[in-house]
Amino acid sequence: MRIGVDVGGTFTDLCAVDETGIVAVHKVLTTHDEPARAVEEGLAALLSDVGAVEQVVHGTTLVTNALIERKGSLTALLATAGFRDVLEMRREHRYELYDLHLELPAPLVPRHLRFDVPERILADGSVHTGLDEEYVARLGRELADRGIEAVAVCFLHSFTNPAHEGRVAEILAEVAPGLRVALSSDVVPEIREFERASTTVANVYVQDLTERYLRDLERRLHRLGVARAPHIMLSNGGLATVDTAARYPIRILESGPAGGALAAAAIGPPDLLAFDMGGTTAKLCLIAGGEPLVTHQFEVDRKYRLLPGSGLPVRVPVTDMIEIGVGGGSIARIDALGLLTVGPDSAGSEPGPVCYGRGGAEPTVTDADLVLGYLDPGYFLGGGMRLDDETARAVLHEKIAAPLGVSVEEAAWGIHTSVNEDMANAARVHAVERGHDPAKLPMYTFGGAGPVHGAGVARALGAPSVVAPPAAGVLSAAGFLTAPLAFDFVRSARAAVRDLEWEQVDALFAEMEAEGAALLAKSGVAEVTHRRIAEMRYAGQGYEIRVPVHGGSWPGTLIDEFTRTYRTLYRRTGPEVGVEVLNWRVVSSGPAPDVTLRLAAGASSGDARKGTRKAYFPSAGGFADTAVFDRYRLEPGTRVDGPAIVEERESTVVVPPGAHCVVRSDGALEVTV
Repeated sequence: MRIGVDVGGTFTDLCAVDETGIVAVHKVLTTHDEPARAVEEGLAALLSDVGAVEQVVHGTTLVTNALIERKGSLTALLATAGFRDVLEMRREHRYELYDLHLELPAPLVPRHLRFDVPERILADGSVHTGLDEEYVARLGRELADRGIEAVAVCFLHSFTNPAHEGRVAEILAEVAPGLRVALSSDVVPEIREFERASTTVANVYVQDLTERYLRDLERRLHRLGVARAPHIMLSNGGLATVDTAARYPIRILESGPAGGALAAAAIGPPDLLAFDMGGTTAKLCLIAGGEPLVTHQFEVDRKYRLLPGSGLPVRVPVTDMIEIGVGGGSIARIDALGLLTVGPDSAGSEPGPVCYGRGGAEPTVTDADLVLGYLDPGYFLGGGMRLDDETARAVLHEKIAAPLGVSVEEAAWGIHTSVNEDMANAARVHAVERGHDPAKLPMYTFGGAGPVHGAGVARALGAPSVVAPPAAGVLSAAGFLTAPLAFDFVRSARAAVRDLEWEQVDALFAEMEAEGAALLAKSGVAEVTHRRIAEMRYAGQGYEIRVPVHGGSWPGTLIDEFTRTYRTLYRRTGPEVGVEVLNWRVVSSGPAPDVTLRLAAGASSGDARKGTRKAYFPSAGGFADTAVFDRYRLEPGTRVDGPAIVEERESTVVVPPGAHCVVRSDGALEVTV
């Protein structure tokens, strides 16, 4: 028995899986003041149903929230003399050229805590100016005396020669042993000074908070009788031990969303669009060739959610997805232009949507879905939480319907469709930019709110069908249990492909593979596989694409592979110039668990039809009599024609008029729109 735990912005989801499939699921409201408390409460409830558990796999939004809310350690930056302002100068690029009020997130380290260290290493790794060790020692003592808690060290070209950074760590350990120190040559040893500095600072900024949380989690699990230490979900879809996650907390930045993408890849066809809508955000991810796409360009705390360049860059491997600030708890309002807008701010779990009855005063997407009749006020979380539909109607009338001069139902429908259109537009851009046509991809939807909106998003997108897997409301937690222990390594060595010598490249790969094998061996993994990747571009370009590296053919096949990948992404080949490699990467991983993500119990006996209630569909003329079904009693092969609603404890599938739903052999519901 293994349990996946996903701490989200509104709910903490839990899913228990054994060799027969999914045996139990549970949801509890997230406790933001002490996230591990909700995990303990949820696990205690789940363990009462399933008994002993062998392993817990955990994902959390802790790091993301700490960076956005600026709740990390008081941090200083040590940079090569003349480069301390790289965090503020960024790339001197205006992400919105004509915006005179352009906003950028403030650096995590203020200017008075950024220091120029006398030293200089050249691009080839040779030392131009030796490290001033006396200066570092004096500075270290002063930082400790002034209450600084963490130090990031990012020297020029340290990815080529890390000697100066390593010596700084030794000196600081001697003169100020209480300081946490992160070296860019350890956290992200690759080219691009700004991204490397930003990532290193972010890593040490949240390190203390993350380690304290993970140790607290270990203690709580031990108290519940879980003997083995938990595994932690990484942003790239692999797992790590608590020790590794505590050392590199920036690697768990997007650990929660990665679980849903893994689950969709495990149960769906090779190519699909995964759509995860929870209480706070919605995530869309492209699955290609049976695997979620991975990127190393990610931003947190964006000032404009869809504009690259408006956030803090983090150079770590993450599942390539687009995240939109619309979830069940997203707040709807009338903006300064008198238009309806939804999100990105969320009511979360505290106080939550108005219908939760926990003090919320602003209308949310969940309130709108309840008023439309899509949610049963008496069966939310299987009846574990009663929803107040009258209060939801009242706040929608006061804050949305009356100012717009429309009915409450029209206001609720406006919120519902606005969210659907926002997500469809984002999904379209995300898929097309990666060389795929979203109208040809089935959409797999999950999360507590995903199946409610799935058909509407698919229809707006032109997708042929939408699939709601079993236990869709907690599928991200289930997806954690499909991941292997894995870690990424990188080396920067820019060179033209035609000038490369395979012996030198192979030595770089061998070095990274040895690191990967050693790291995974500490976790008890004996069988380790390595995947080699090159980040390549046409000479003169500013950005790279990821290309798989296969042994035995060099360099012609590598260029052919680059050309094929480039054509897939851009539908054309590039200019008649040379091709160069910027970075070499290795993904080291253990064997993936053998997991079946289907309900172990199968369909229950009895009539699946629960009754009929009114639900709002403009295409049916307004409120229409809508059949309601119990998902747990639907047999494989059953067809349900819309309008219909299929309910389970953690989520609800809405089948609009003109669509129909079929129960597949694996228990998933496929809605053809």
